[in-house]
Amino acid sequence: MSIGLTENSMNELTTLGEFVVKNQADFPYAKGELSRLLSSIRLAAKIMNSQLSKAGLVENLMGEVGEKNIQGEEQKKLDLYANQLFINALKARNEVCGIGSEEEDKTIIFENEVGVNGKYIVLIDPVDGSSNIEVNVSVGTVFAIYRRTSPVGTTATKEDFLQPGSEQVVAGYVIYGSSTMLVFTSGNGVNGFTYDPAIGVFFLSHPNMKIPEDGSTYSINEGNHAYFSEPLKAYLDYCKSVDKATKRPYTGRYIGSMISDVHRTLLKGGIYLYPNSSIAPNGKLRLCYECNPMAFLVEQAGGKSSDGQQSIMDLKPTDIHQRTAFYTGSKKMVEKLEEILGRATNA
Repeated sequence: MSIGLTENSMNELTTLGEFVVKNQADFPYAKGELSRLLSSIRLAAKIMNSQLSKAGLVENLMGEVGEKNIQGEEQKKLDLYANQLFINALKARNEVCGIGSEEEDKTIIFENEVGVNGKYIVLIDPVDGSSNIEVNVSVGTVFAIYRRTSPVGTTATKEDFLQPGSEQVVAGYVIYGSSTMLVFTSGNGVNGFTYDPAIGVFFLSHPNMKIPEDGSTYSINEGNHAYFSEPLKAYLDYCKSVDKATKRPYTGRYIGSMISDVHRTLLKGGIYLYPNSSIAPNGKLRLCYECNPMAFLVEQAGGKSSDGQQSIMDLKPTDIHQRTAFYTGSKKMVEKLEEILGRATNA
């Protein structure tokens, strides 16, 4: 179904491709490579949109495959389908020397002539919240693009994949929900593009996205409350306490897909929390291909991201699948969280 564009409104809209070309100055070191990389992600997202719209009818997207990924999580058919789809799309553009994916135990390094001359590393979670597809709840794809640190013309190294989030050149996500949106930043603000499946085009629908400085919503899996630290429990008590001046108690909202929860937070304000706990001492979310790209986006929109003590993007990864506690959202809310957590640290 088309989004109902008239001829006049079509003339006023900007496509994703046009936007990237107009903003090529954001990439003074690139000569179209990043445009082609975004084009490959755009293409894979279109295919995902088409397939997900048939979920429940297409058997190869539903259920588990009977195997676990490197994280020890049951792999869904959708996970494997999306993983191969995005890898193939990225590989076809000949711009990357390596890919790190949630669904791959090891990094994928391209050692052929084209691969060694690739200038970029892509880290990706092909499907965030894959279990949601079986109950018709939104899922997403999140990605981070880095310039390689090793010399062009050589095989990519481990260090290429283990750069801090502050070195990202592009980060973004695709959310497949009531509509499909691609949201990305190149370090010059955040822009969102909504897909019109009738004509196969992403249009700029959310220019210069800004997260409110404060909010009144918190997003966390409170089913794990018994395993949270006492300082975190104190923050949740703060969220639920009554104070009209700060619009408390806050409203709890939790979808169970990080991209969906952070997307709502980005648009409406609030805070998203995925802490470490007694059952997950290092946290659950992956630093390199989940937390770093979402932190880049939120901070570019005027928000803040933290592991509870410092900016997520200042952390130096030691493993591609490294986990961390992750808090992100409206600046004032994250700062209040850090204040409460800091009291316990400094006590």
